[in-house]
Amino acid sequence: MRIKVLLNTVFAVAVMLAVAKPAVGQIKPSGVADTSFSVMGSYRSEIRHHPDIRMADPTMPASVNASRNVPYRQNRSDRNLLLDIYQRKQRLPKPVPAILMVHGGGWRSGDRTHNTTLAQRLAEKGFITITADYSLSTEDLFPAAVYDLKAAIRWIRAHAGEYNIDTSRIAVLGFSAGGELAAFIGATNGNKKFEGSGDHMAYSSAVQAVIDIDGILAFIHPESGEGDDSKSISAATYWFGYPKSERAELWNDGSPITHVSSKSPPYLFINSSISRMHAGREDFIKKLNGFNIYSEVKTFSDAPHTFMFFDPWFNPTLKSIDDFMSRIFPAK
Repeated sequence: MRIKVLLNTVFAVAVMLAVAKPAVGQIKPSGVADTSFSVMGSYRSEIRHHPDIRMADPTMPASVNASRNVPYRQNRSDRNLLLDIYQRKQRLPKPVPAILMVHGGGWRSGDRTHNTTLAQRLAEKGFITITADYSLSTEDLFPAAVYDLKAAIRWIRAHAGEYNIDTSRIAVLGFSAGGELAAFIGATNGNKKFEGSGDHMAYSSAVQAVIDIDGILAFIHPESGEGDDSKSISAATYWFGYPKSERAELWNDGSPITHVSSKSPPYLFINSSISRMHAGREDFIKKLNGFNIYSEVKTFSDAPHTFMFFDPWFNPTLKSIDDFMSRIFPAK
């Protein structure tokens, strides 16, 4: 009887402890879409602090044509991942550089249409711009998004002839979480670990330039604000599926700075006034310098995180990208 009472007591205490402090395990994708980030929502928030800002003009330039809703891959949630492709209506005599564009939203929100205005204006300048879907953390965990975007690059090369793309001059551009992904894709050029699988595996996923717009370079770093789950679960914790205190090695493996090599391409960093949004940038540049890889930094000291969507920063951002692309990919 005493043994039975003792066992019951031990079980009751164990249950109370489990309820009071549940074991930390993998946070699995919810399967529920997160619509918390939008350009209009950001505008409504930022105009209170920057009353002179205006949405960048979304009008499609008359010289540009769009091929929308082009499927390139099906993800593990059975969602067809789509591309929108923008280029000049008048086909140029020689193949031209392409830019794959990756949207932001904390790896769990946002969509490819957020990059439409910038894509149209870059296409007007002669580039072929491609905005892409990818798996969000509500659907799949790191490195699923990396696999998707590298598959998109392979798709671009496989269909280069249809769109007049120069396969030796492909850049990847991203904003915020998309900037981190763009930086990661460039840093892992030639790294089979992050190649994934699927169609067009005979084609390279390497990129020849990266434009990182306010995307962090290191998750575990003195400058990084990611991973503070004290008030709510952080975006990066959702994306990795574990808090950084439990799986620090995973967070480091998911940091672009970890993978810089001689195969990494030139980088353009375009940043706001918010330093945590480019955490690890200077250390990342030091690594690039060690391999004699070119980089540039453009900072808007008065700008909010979402500056690229708004005037007065949109056109200077556009010019910085155009100047960088022209430097890395001079006219043939």
